[in-house]
Amino acid sequence: MRFFPETPAEERPAFHAAAKDFLERADPKLVRRFSPLARAKWHLAATGRGDELVELLRHERANPGVFAVRGLRRPRTQLPGVDGSSLPPAVRHLTRGELPVRSRLTELAWENGRLTARGYAYIPNVPSATGRRSLRIAALRRRGTKSTIPLRLRTVLEPRATAEADEHRYDWSGFEISVDPARLRSRGRWQPGEWLMGIGIPRRGGMSVGGVMKGDAGSAGHGQVRTLADGVRLVVGHDRGRLLLRVDVVPAEIESQEADGDGLTVTLRSRGTADDGRTPTALRLVHGATGREPAGRGATGREPNGRGTTGRETDHPLEKRGVGGDGWVRYTVRLPFAGLPVDGVAAGRARTLGAFIVFADGTTRRATAVEGLRPLVHPLPGGQELAVAADDEGTYVPRVRVVSPVVDRVEWAEDGELLLAGTYPAPGGGSMKLILRHERRGEDLTVPVECVDGRFTARLRPDAVPGYGGTLPLREGRWLPYFRPRDTWDHTRDVPMTVRPDLTGPLPAVRRGDHRTYTVERTDHDRIFIESGPVLGADARGGYRQRRLRETHTRTQRMLPLRDTVLYDSFGGRQFSDSPRAVHRELARRRVDVEHLVVVRDQQVELPPGVRGVEWASEEWYEALARSRYIVTNDDLGERFVRREGQIVVQTWHGAPLTRVGADLLGTERADLAHIATLEERSRQYSFFVTPNALSTPVMKRALRLECEILEAGYPRNDVFHAHDRVRTASAVRERLGIPEGRKVVLYAPTWRPGRGSADPENRTAPAERIDAVAARGALGDDHVLLHRRHHKEVGGVPGAGDGFVWDVTYYPDIADLYLITDVLVTDYSSALFDFAHSGRPMLFLTYDLEHHRDSLGGFSYDFFTARPPGPLLRTSGELVRAIRGIDAVTAEHRENYAQFRVDFCEPSDGFASARVADRMLDLGKGLD
Repeated sequence: MRFFPETPAEERPAFHAAAKDFLERADPKLVRRFSPLARAKWHLAATGRGDELVELLRHERANPGVFAVRGLRRPRTQLPGVDGSSLPPAVRHLTRGELPVRSRLTELAWENGRLTARGYAYIPNVPSATGRRSLRIAALRRRGTKSTIPLRLRTVLEPRATAEADEHRYDWSGFEISVDPARLRSRGRWQPGEWLMGIGIPRRGGMSVGGVMKGDAGSAGHGQVRTLADGVRLVVGHDRGRLLLRVDVVPAEIESQEADGDGLTVTLRSRGTADDGRTPTALRLVHGATGREPAGRGATGREPNGRGTTGRETDHPLEKRGVGGDGWVRYTVRLPFAGLPVDGVAAGRARTLGAFIVFADGTTRRATAVEGLRPLVHPLPGGQELAVAADDEGTYVPRVRVVSPVVDRVEWAEDGELLLAGTYPAPGGGSMKLILRHERRGEDLTVPVECVDGRFTARLRPDAVPGYGGTLPLREGRWLPYFRPRDTWDHTRDVPMTVRPDLTGPLPAVRRGDHRTYTVERTDHDRIFIESGPVLGADARGGYRQRRLRETHTRTQRMLPLRDTVLYDSFGGRQFSDSPRAVHRELARRRVDVEHLVVVRDQQVELPPGVRGVEWASEEWYEALARSRYIVTNDDLGERFVRREGQIVVQTWHGAPLTRVGADLLGTERADLAHIATLEERSRQYSFFVTPNALSTPVMKRALRLECEILEAGYPRNDVFHAHDRVRTASAVRERLGIPEGRKVVLYAPTWRPGRGSADPENRTAPAERIDAVAARGALGDDHVLLHRRHHKEVGGVPGAGDGFVWDVTYYPDIADLYLITDVLVTDYSSALFDFAHSGRPMLFLTYDLEHHRDSLGGFSYDFFTARPPGPLLRTSGELVRAIRGIDAVTAEHRENYAQFRVDFCEPSDGFASARVADRMLDLGKGLD
């Protein structure tokens, strides 16, 4: 089905017959559970309507999951290129479940004694009204009854809904809902009860109703507790992600706590009497299992009543202290430290105890705390501590953990510096370093920190994070802080940083930087993080607005004259490197009278003087694509790009195809027929295509189905090996990295493994983990350094990085600079071997998964790699280390193969590839308006 548009006409009847047979045999109930688009696709396939199916599939590729809803009484799908009236009702009609309310809470706040819930809600594929007159209703429904309370809902502008939804515009789907707690009384009295908040949205054929769903951080992602009256509290929480309000009439609760050397003394208060059996008699602790930090919710559940857990239980009897002037009866209980579970506690893993109040009638209640209970942290032997606090719903949570850093001060300075300070009384705290870890990419960033007298102070300027000699903004995404021993590279001993639960009021702490917003916030109750927001504005985020920019803004820009600008695109804006950078140097050397623009993604590119960055996918980027006289790229510009008359597009590509790509994969499981079908048209958008050598030209012409001019100029990026200042550049690179003088440099640059994680055991491990960093340092560390450059698609850390021997250079701006300082290249199937061979220096190949790469991932375009490789093919880390130690002998053994390889794949190699490319592009541009 996926590749039906590329299926030859003579093969389509067989597919139609198979689809018909499938639907005839399939359970109708199963088919009915298909998505609306899937039902339509299978019906068209089974009835032989191939042309309409092609149109629908092409629409789906460009707009995944997007369709229109029509019909006054019965909502139905309207699909591009499909005659909807000819579809059976069971195919075209939408059920109520297929028109759900999608909602997200963005803020919960108490304002003027009322609870205000802010967020957005819409029906997917049903565009909302474009103004404030969007009709929606909100209500609370009491669980277990039909009782409802209508709520006041105000429609507000919320562009984030459109950015999330992708398919349509939902800017006015934002809401503000106000709840007066007094309306939750029953007959004028506070009664226990639970209320679910829901929203109704009118649509064609009726109304869709759904709950208000929690966010993932801050007030929108956590519960709250509000005291309504003496002994009555409102718990704002969540049930399966849906906002839930619970009126809790408290029979007994924890009022205070105090620790000494032997244990914890806890004070409870109660209104229960012997007559009603609600006199508290004991505090029961349930020793649960270890769990990942933070464990603010507790390992034993959140239910305020009932047991709801299993584990070793210990009852601690209460001692009555008397009745206070407020009518509450006080009790105390002693919890000795000696019996606390400490086994299994380690960095990032805590032991959470369930705390339950036991009553005289035999019932139990999950222990809750008075609003504002001050958290307590007390040291335990062996570098551990007892941390006791109320969670976001007021549940009393004791937890045994390793001594942990706790933030109690968060401040933004006027100059944009962020201060994080707090307590960290760990023995040897000064031997720890502070790490920010990117939640999605696994990338680590070291932040300067001072640890003095049990406190830490860290300072970070997110708009100017130090890099290789310069600064860049903090990469977009969520960064979690950890303390880590200075001699450790991996995450196994990381201690997570939390925020004091009673000091979350200043959060979120927001700072607007030069181009983005930085936010300090919390998740999982007390886990603090720093979020670097997107560079793109709300008018460019999400599928809907990107389509508008492509279709409307681009069309307008293409009507305007071309400008004398050169737009450089290197790896889709992830770097300013490779051949586009080399071409820029050549044009700058010639002082060509043009403006130089560079595509940047997330501001993560260092730019030289004289160039201006344009953010990928921004309005300015679309304008530059449409109006630049010259475009120099080493990446795919996308099938939607169409070269204008008078526009010169230079495709330098980004490597020689050692492994098969494009159309050469036909007949294998990795063949992407949809992409291959577009190759010819894509190539017609290039004014000319640069190839690196004579042997690669026919391979690339065939694999990429090139229908444009081919310039066999050699890769401009390899001119670096012939530059007159290469020695001075190499010295500057070593100084920039801080590599000690006299150390030989080994560069490990493995390629991306698209099949990693497959059933093949040799292909599961990340390349970074294939080198035994400890053994390699022992054998080579005295006179070598190992630079590791991960592929940009690979996430995670580099084993041993930062130990003085292993260096993570993944984000160094241009690998060509690293080639200049490299004495030995270690790679596998990467095109790096074709480039580095220009240096004439040794190459080693760590090919532990050679058979998998050859047999399962498409194989090789050239036979030299296995027949006469220019260096040894090694399987293990030990073999690699021995080869580096004996590099002279290894070089001699492969000298003949290496020499022939350079003849085959390194010509032309004279340092003038950039000049040849610049000559051709400027020649094509002469006399063009």
